[in-house]
Amino acid sequence: MSTVTTSKSLSEIIGSFSSATFNEALDSRKHAVEILETKGLPAGKNEEYRFTPITRAIENVFTWKTESAPSSITSIDPFLIEGLDANVIVFVNGKYSESLSRIVSPESEVSIKSLREAFNSNIEAVNTNFNTLVNPEADSFAALNTAFWQDGLFVHVPASTRVEKPIVILHLNDAIQHQVIAHTRLLIILETGSKLSVIEKFHTTGEQASLHTFTEEIEVKENAALEYCKVQNDTGKAYQVINTNIRQADSSRVDTFTLTLGGQIIRNNFAITIAGEKCESHFNGLYMLNGNTLADNHTVVDHQKPNSFSNEMYKGVLDGNSKGVFNGKIFVRPQAQKTNAFQSNRNIALSPSSTINTKPQLEIWADDVKCSHGCTIGQLDEEAMFYLQSRGIDKSTAQGMMLYAFTAETLNTISNEVVKEYVDSLISERLHKNF
Repeated sequence: MSTVTTSKSLSEIIGSFSSATFNEALDSRKHAVEILETKGLPAGKNEEYRFTPITRAIENVFTWKTESAPSSITSIDPFLIEGLDANVIVFVNGKYSESLSRIVSPESEVSIKSLREAFNSNIEAVNTNFNTLVNPEADSFAALNTAFWQDGLFVHVPASTRVEKPIVILHLNDAIQHQVIAHTRLLIILETGSKLSVIEKFHTTGEQASLHTFTEEIEVKENAALEYCKVQNDTGKAYQVINTNIRQADSSRVDTFTLTLGGQIIRNNFAITIAGEKCESHFNGLYMLNGNTLADNHTVVDHQKPNSFSNEMYKGVLDGNSKGVFNGKIFVRPQAQKTNAFQSNRNIALSPSSTINTKPQLEIWADDVKCSHGCTIGQLDEEAMFYLQSRGIDKSTAQGMMLYAFTAETLNTISNEVVKEYVDSLISERLHKNF
């Protein structure tokens, strides 16, 4: 099975690596380059990427040796969530911007640093935990990111600490003059009994193409709680590959929500390792696609210990020539008795030229469990549409009402009302535009 890119693209990628350019995590970078030399980026016959030809696309679009021009972004106000009092961390073209960032929480409550700064300060938690959850061998884009990450964020929440104000991470790519290639990292550690909320947003300005790889490692320790929201509402020429890796310890809780509205090709690899007992985990996602956007959500929920609960719900609405991909895997290990694990993927196709490829998977090696998975693909209920129209509601409004009812359920993992209202407004705006 071929998984290697063309030699030209591969040589450009490998040739752009120089150990003199990087000081941090040099051993892991060199190992990742070796993986790229062996595997390359995934080609069309790679099973995990067979519906998402991102390698072929970026080979045709990007010049790997191109240096990005200085950014013209001087204000983050257009990208903020109105009314949300939060720490705001800004990355521009993959690099941390101290001047645009706003840290308002006291350091006794949460430590927020550039990942490069954290490495240079020789922080033990960084040296111990960096690159322990991500597996560059499993995904070549994770290897690409591990080799070439430019900057990142380190967040450390002390034990028994509730971070009152959420952390908003803005990824801004300035593609006005030149294409952008950005590689960033995130390392978050929630110590025992702590609580944190994180919101990530991606925005590209300009008409040039942008490629952004992003790798996240999040440790949620005993009795800790994480709420995580990702909003992908980018321009038509944005290519993203994001590897999110979360590990839960005993009695921890994780609530996540991923909203994908725009971009050229978006690939979300989302892996949760439930490595403790009595964990609770909720993973929701919503993709509302039009035009030629392709969004691919690959999720893995790995139950390794007994007495835990996970619920995964992803929904999609597709119009135009858009394409959605969902591949959800649940593993229940032999020792993970009394696991409750549920997975659902539901899709509505509004256009005959839209496409959805869905593959729920469930592998169980324990016998005392309650597990289920399933997927649906359909169109709007004609009888319900007729009923609404017979009550004097025009067709466009009736469709919007039904789609809103379909999507609203996915928002229940968001507890912050300001964030929920913001996400709700994005959904409503898309529905009012009739896709």
